[in-house]
Amino acid sequence: MNARYAEICAFIYREARYLDDRNWEEWLNLYAPDAEYWMPSWDDDDLLTEDPQSQISLIYYPNRNGLEDRVFRIKTERSSASMPEPRTSHMVSNVEVLAAQGDSVEVRYNFHTLSHRYRITDHYFGTIFLTLRVQADGSYLIGRKKIVLKDDYIRQVIDIYHI
Repeated sequence: MNARYAEICAFIYREARYLDDRNWEEWLNLYAPDAEYWMPSWDDDDLLTEDPQSQISLIYYPNRNGLEDRVFRIKTERSSASMPEPRTSHMVSNVEVLAAQGDSVEVRYNFHTLSHRYRITDHYFGTIFLTLRVQADGSYLIGRKKIVLKDDYIRQVIDIYHI
């Protein structure tokens, strides 16, 4: 399990680096075509929304097409919320492999992201739950990403590069 754990950590760190470096195409390549990307909102101080189809989410893309569209808008400056693009620094900690069965691995980890724009640095932190799919060559793809943003009282639009 140690070798697999090290590979999983390296994969997670690589995703964070791609976001920090604005390496959008490589970042997208980490996601399976049917990957769900979901950041539920808090229904109240203690309960997260549970259904992205019928309840409010901070971000929800049912597959990679939504992520591709988001990246397209960022890259072509069609996203006023991303202009200018913030400088980010992602920190990852407490990586845990929760379960591994067949070609699927469930992972949980914490994140803290610093985002600097307009001479102001904002902080975002929370917990991420990943479902990784092991490919035939032993590499990984993200099949599902659920982001629990713990500091949800934020002063700007949250985006994919913040988490």
